[in-house]
Amino acid sequence: MSTMEQDLKLGQPMNQIDAFETGNEMAAKAAAQINYHLMGYFPITPSTEIAQLLDQMKSKGLHDIQMVPADGEHGSAGICYGASAAGARVFNATSSNGFLYMLEQMPVQSGTRFPMVLNLVTRAVSGPLDIRGDHSDLYYALNTGWIILTASTPQAVYDMNIIALKLAEHSEVRLPVIVAFDGFFTSHQKRKVQYFGDKQVVRSFVGERPVRYPDVSDSKHPVTIGAHMNGDDLLNNHYQLSEAIGRAGEIYQEIAKEYALISEREYPVLDLYRMEDAEVALFLLNSAAESAKDAVDRLRSRGIKAGIIKPNIIRPFPSEAIRQAMKGVKALLVGERADSYGAHGANLAHEVKSALQEDASNQTIVLNRIFGLGGKDFYQDDADAFFSFALQAAADGKAEKPFDYYGHNPGLQENKLEAGLEPMYGSVFQSGLIQVTPEETTGRLKVKLPPIRSLTVKPRRLAPGHGACPGCGSISALELFYKGIEGDIVTLFQTGCAYVVTAGYPYSSHKQSFVHNLFQNGAATVSGMVEAFLEKKRRGEIEISDEITFIMVTGDGGMDIGMGPAIGAALRNHKMIILEYDNEGYMNTGSQLSYSTPFGHMTSTSSVGKAQKGKSFHHKDTAQIMAATNIPYVFTGVESHPQDLIMKAAKAQWYAANEGFAYGKLLTACPLNWKSEDDQGTDIVKAAVDCCFFPLYEIERGVTKITYNPDDKQKRIPVSDWLKLMGKTKHMLNDEEMVNHFSAEVEHRWLRLKAKDEHPLL
Repeated sequence: MSTMEQDLKLGQPMNQIDAFETGNEMAAKAAAQINYHLMGYFPITPSTEIAQLLDQMKSKGLHDIQMVPADGEHGSAGICYGASAAGARVFNATSSNGFLYMLEQMPVQSGTRFPMVLNLVTRAVSGPLDIRGDHSDLYYALNTGWIILTASTPQAVYDMNIIALKLAEHSEVRLPVIVAFDGFFTSHQKRKVQYFGDKQVVRSFVGERPVRYPDVSDSKHPVTIGAHMNGDDLLNNHYQLSEAIGRAGEIYQEIAKEYALISEREYPVLDLYRMEDAEVALFLLNSAAESAKDAVDRLRSRGIKAGIIKPNIIRPFPSEAIRQAMKGVKALLVGERADSYGAHGANLAHEVKSALQEDASNQTIVLNRIFGLGGKDFYQDDADAFFSFALQAAADGKAEKPFDYYGHNPGLQENKLEAGLEPMYGSVFQSGLIQVTPEETTGRLKVKLPPIRSLTVKPRRLAPGHGACPGCGSISALELFYKGIEGDIVTLFQTGCAYVVTAGYPYSSHKQSFVHNLFQNGAATVSGMVEAFLEKKRRGEIEISDEITFIMVTGDGGMDIGMGPAIGAALRNHKMIILEYDNEGYMNTGSQLSYSTPFGHMTSTSSVGKAQKGKSFHHKDTAQIMAATNIPYVFTGVESHPQDLIMKAAKAQWYAANEGFAYGKLLTACPLNWKSEDDQGTDIVKAAVDCCFFPLYEIERGVTKITYNPDDKQKRIPVSDWLKLMGKTKHMLNDEEMVNHFSAEVEHRWLRLKAKDEHPLL
């Protein structure tokens, strides 16, 4: 037995390193030291950093976790479940609507009793969209059958992640665990921390993965997992789960005590701050409890017996510990960053009341306040206000208002929002300068365009004042596309840069009707809009002459997580346009790889180092995928070829009005994340076309036509000439094998496209 193992066995404190880190950094540190088998992940603010940090560590050879980028959080949850069923230790991180997108998979994991650890970096749930932290996502987790630990500091994030795995794998538990901590408050704020300098300390503490679980990859011991059950069997199954999660509360205390022996940090079921004789108290989760401690000290200095209760575990709910802590408390205010709408109190307030009801002698008055939604800060003054509510209730012997929101503001008539722009519609966007007619012989559309300069009489669809980065290609490419669209439009933007920079309440850059919906819901939402419009027309509720073009704008990887609904809309052949601006990554969340990121390119989740060299697989060709649904029209375009793009926009509108679905893909520059000069975007996308990485073509009623052939124009350039224009690909230029491999794939796809151009039946 090694000295370290002896120390661990004897419970001796282990040497630790002092540092200054964030919660996300500490979550990644713990995961790397444990060295999980796999992480299936998808980027979403503010949890994205955890995957980024682990990817950077992996590029340096600091861990062996298999990092699997999913097509969405639903997919990432499935990847994790599959890996755990195959005998792996599994880790993940998510936030907000990403967690909700996983939700269907969560009870499957707990119901079949497969351990894993999920870091939930809490954030407001849409809609409307807000990327800052509250607990509205966490509250959806309460009934999933997962154990839930809460971490109020970066230090607790590290420690809880280590405790969580040992708890999940305990023989009497065998359940997945969530470690929840506050988005931005804890995830991004640096605090002084300690961590074990030797990863073997962590690995010795959690131990080897138990072999007693079912393992589908063990061919010598076949198992059936997830077979459907009748009512009696399901009742028994859920009873066993309930018993296991109840037992987990006791097991947690045992493991926390073991961990305290080697770390000298204690995590009891309840963190009780000055509760020994408290008469008024606050019950708060996570970082708010830390903020409120100064308020307690100030009240104590005035002779007021105040205290704070902060749970470290909320599933199972620590009812008995709460009853013991509340023996002398006259009034308790439960502050919650999420509501249970219509229940006259949020989840934890009701659970506290339920726990206290089982103590017949308890006379505590319980108040509930909803606060801090959407990341609204919680200061010491706010804690003072909470205590004042509790003190008043204690003095009156009752709560004047048991449930209320805190920090909301009544609307005032004088603050009524006024439109910044006059509505624009109809004739102002109808230039009459673009003519689209079907050819008699081929049926293909013929577009007659005026000189582009004359189209400048059409007003911009987006008002000036958007917040895009300098040199962003998405906005300029969209405006160029819109020049080919006549008349009124309704546009839906999926979540992404183009949405965020054009519509932040109370402002909007959109001159006509605009809707935002999430990545995975956009195409379905527009489908509903189109069909409702046409049905109202059929019923005579809308003038028959009224025409609207419905357009969905997607980008920033939206055609990964949103691919399924887009294909569904295409197969149904709704009269609509999907326009994808492809900036080759999830730029809205900080340049993570998407499936459209090219091979070898560096992103924040395809790092470059001694152990890996950028993205390991080739880019997804969404235009060809959508063409396979046999929709009337598919095209590609770039702003460096404006006439080509405007012509294709006009065709897309004609098809959407007369035959059905049209799809377009634009390559758009992202200087910030491509690591290029702000004014080079047009040159870079032109080079992408000239090297045949991004060929310009259209597929009209199934017939492919290349609309710009750099070979015929004698403008073909090597792929390396395009790569050298961007900082994200500089490492590739020093690796001839990588460039040759990438160039070969580009050439292969180009030759296939040429064959389709030459043979209409392909």
